[in-house]
Amino acid sequence: MENEDLITKLLSWYHVFKRDLPWRKTSDPYEIWLSEIILQQTRVAQGLPYFERFIEAYPKIEDLANAAQEDVLRHWQGLGYYSRARNLHACAQFIVQELRGNFPKTYKELLKLPGVGPYTAAAIASFAYNEKVPAIDGNVMRVLSRLFGIRSDVKVPKNQRTYFELGLSIMPADRAGVFNQAMMEFGALHCTPANPGCRECPVQSGCFAFEHNLQGELPVRSKAKKVKNRYFNYIVFFQDENLYLNARGPNDIWQGLYDFYLVETKEAGTPELIEKDPVVRHVMNKGGILESVSATRKHLLSHQRIQATFFVIELKEEHLSKTLFNAGLQEFSKEKVEKLPKPVLIDNFLKDLTVC
Repeated sequence: MENEDLITKLLSWYHVFKRDLPWRKTSDPYEIWLSEIILQQTRVAQGLPYFERFIEAYPKIEDLANAAQEDVLRHWQGLGYYSRARNLHACAQFIVQELRGNFPKTYKELLKLPGVGPYTAAAIASFAYNEKVPAIDGNVMRVLSRLFGIRSDVKVPKNQRTYFELGLSIMPADRAGVFNQAMMEFGALHCTPANPGCRECPVQSGCFAFEHNLQGELPVRSKAKKVKNRYFNYIVFFQDENLYLNARGPNDIWQGLYDFYLVETKEAGTPELIEKDPVVRHVMNKGGILESVSATRKHLLSHQRIQATFFVIELKEEHLSKTLFNAGLQEFSKEKVEKLPKPVLIDNFLKDLTVC
């Protein structure tokens, strides 16, 4: 199939079947950048309400830059991959403080922004400025692999250059942005990972995978990493109507979010097992009362399966709060806890908590 024929058919399909999405109605690089960060590893249906809430809370990049990171994380709560939120905030601050609030206008300059990689830079450059640069995401690699019979593993970073060069070779210089949108949408809605719509495909006649019945084998993807089981035993200390939580530190999941005192074990926790922890043992020896033990709650991350049990312990002596402060915990009212950024696992547990 000639490139011009491919372009015409894909753009025709796009104009008929594209979804009505707010970031497609603007050339504002801030809104485009925001949508792309939110949609990384997130379905459009899930990401759309987050985009709308962010635009309402931070209508301009200056608003986002000037926000407290805790507030940004709170607005992000539930999307996962929280490093994206921290990078989003850092990038906004960089643009406001170092670039006087002006987004770079070329692909090469956009790549210099914190947390902005080749795909995001290409998306902004093409959608906002119509620069001829292909935005290569998973959907686009799948379409290119099937159309042209590319067997380079899409999970291997160095192979993305192959897809980049191929995408660049077929995209029209005068319609770069809309062509990128069409390729991405075609992969998301039509040339899907399973059960692609091959019988009604507008580019069926030029598709290598269709001709050789290789839709199930292309694109080539290396096996995902093995999922690791982790056993989290959360100790929910409370006194009167106040709860004790701490902000999670670096080098692990959920950095900057708040959770309860954590005792991680190699197997499912029991009251006897958690009392081996010195803080828990001290509290229990000073009259702490174990009010309840939850059923195990499972929470699946990309490469980790969290199996969490919540042990709710009431403090009877006021001086025990000093022990918890020394362990890094902070005391919060229930109203303040609701406003803290928290993992969904913690937020869901709190909705069921009735003892305080």
